[in-house]
Amino acid sequence: MRVSLPFLPTLLCCSAASLLLLLRWRRRKGLWRKVKEARQRHDRGLAQMEKAALGFRKQHPSVDTVSILSLPLPELSRKLRDGSLPPEQVFYAYVGKALQVTRETNCITDYLQESETQLQQAARPRQLGLLYGVPISIKDSINCQGYDSTIGFVSNINNPAAEDSVLVQVLKRQGAVPFVKTNVPQSLVSYDCENLIFGQTFNPLLYTRTPGGSSGGEGALIAAGGSILGFGTDLGGSLRLPAAFCGICALKPTGNRLSKKGVISGILGQKSVVAAVGPMAKDVESLALSMRALLCEDMFSLDSTVPPLPFKEEVYSSTQPLRIGYYETDFFTMPSPAMRRAVRETKQLLEDAGHTLVPFKLDNINYFIFNLCVRGLFADGGTSFFRKFEGELDKSSAGLLLRLSKIPDWLKTLLSWITKPFMPRLSSVVRSMRANTVEDLWSLHYEIELLQGITSALGAAEGPASWMSPTKTTLMHEGAKGQDLLPAAPDFSTQMTC
Repeated sequence: MRVSLPFLPTLLCCSAASLLLLLRWRRRKGLWRKVKEARQRHDRGLAQMEKAALGFRKQHPSVDTVSILSLPLPELSRKLRDGSLPPEQVFYAYVGKALQVTRETNCITDYLQESETQLQQAARPRQLGLLYGVPISIKDSINCQGYDSTIGFVSNINNPAAEDSVLVQVLKRQGAVPFVKTNVPQSLVSYDCENLIFGQTFNPLLYTRTPGGSSGGEGALIAAGGSILGFGTDLGGSLRLPAAFCGICALKPTGNRLSKKGVISGILGQKSVVAAVGPMAKDVESLALSMRALLCEDMFSLDSTVPPLPFKEEVYSSTQPLRIGYYETDFFTMPSPAMRRAVRETKQLLEDAGHTLVPFKLDNINYFIFNLCVRGLFADGGTSFFRKFEGELDKSSAGLLLRLSKIPDWLKTLLSWITKPFMPRLSSVVRSMRANTVEDLWSLHYEIELLQGITSALGAAEGPASWMSPTKTTLMHEGAKGQDLLPAAPDFSTQMTC
C-alpha cells in the first residue's frame, strides 16, 4: 500500500510523537520501579529492626528498657564508659523505641544494619570515646557508607555513598553507633518534611502537624524518645525550626565549626548563605557533650578546612555573667502571644540568674532577607535548583520557587513590578531570584563580608555574648507546602534553639 506524499509529514510527526510518549512512559515506569525498590528496602529495614529488638528481648527479658530510655545523655554516657551499663542493652532499647516511633511518625528512612555488626565486633578499647556505645541518628543528607542520601529525589535512589561523611567517621571514632537515617523534605528547601519516596513525617506532639524541616525526621525521632542524640544540617532554619516545632534542643554552630565533607546540599555550589552541621537532643548538656566529642583531632585531621579549635570548657563552665541580646519580634514574621510570653519569661529567668539582657532591634530586615539570603541562594536565577528537579516524578514540594526558577529574568522583573503594590514580599522574592552577573555576585559576597566584620566588631566591643529570639510557629501540613519561600533569619552567627 502506497502512502500519498501529502500525508507523509503528518504520519512522521505522529510516529515521532508516539515514540516520544512511549519513551517518556518507559522512563517514568523505570522511576516508579526505583521508588518501589526504595520503599521495599525501607520496609525490610524496619522488619530487621523488629527482628533485632524482639530477639534481644527474648534473650534478655529482665533488661529494663524503660529506665535505659529515661537516662539523659551525660548519665547514659557515664554508665556506658564505666561499664555499669552494657552497650548492647542500650542499643537494642533504642532500636525497639525507634521502631515504635517511626510507625507512629514515619521518621526513619534507613536502618543501618552494620550498626549491629559494629556493636558485636567492637572490643572495649583502652581509651573510650566520649560517646562510647551511644546510639546516634543521622539526617538523610549526611552520607553513611553503603546507603543512599536521596534528599527526597528519585534520581538519587540506588546511589549509595562510597564512604562515611567526616562527621560519621568522627562519631564512630568517639565510640558512637549510628543506627538509623531520618526523613527530609525533597531538596531540603522546605519547612515541612515530606517527599515522594518515604512520605510525610508527622509531629509526635500532634500528628496533624509537621515536625518542621528540613531536619524534621530527626526532630520527630528525638522528641518521641527514639534517639538520644541526632545530627542535622541548617541553612535557613533546618535545625532550629524542627527543634522549636518538636520541643527539643538544637545547636546551629558557626558554618565551618563541624565538617560538611560528605554532607549533601539542597543547592549545590552556593556559598553566599553558609550551611552548618549541628546536634539535636532533648537538653543543652547533651548538645555540649556532643560538641566536646566532635571537636577533636580526628575532626581536624580528616577535614583540614575545619579550624582546629577544641571545645572551650572554661567558657562553657564559667559562672561569669553574660550579656545576652534579645528581641521579641523582627517585624518580619510576627510572633504569637505565646512566643512573646516565652521570650519574656526566659528573659526574666536569665536576669534572675545574674545575666544582663540587652534589647536590640533588627534594622533593614527585609533587605537582609531578600537582597542577601534569597538573592544569595538563587544567584544563578534558580537554574541549579530547577535542574535538580528535571525528570523527577513529583515537583510539588518546591512550589512557587520552582515555577519562578523557570521563567526568564525579564518576566521576573515585570512580575516584581506588577505585584509590588499589593504583594510586596512576593515582589521582593521574584526580584531577588533574577540571575546575577559575576560582578553582582562578587559585590554580594563583599557586602556579606562587611556585615560579618561589623558583627565581629560588635562582639569584640563587649557586645552581647549570645542572642535570644522567638522562632516560627508550627505549620499545619496543608499550610506548610507554600511556606518554603523565606529563610528563618539572616543568620550570620551561632544560634541555639531550646
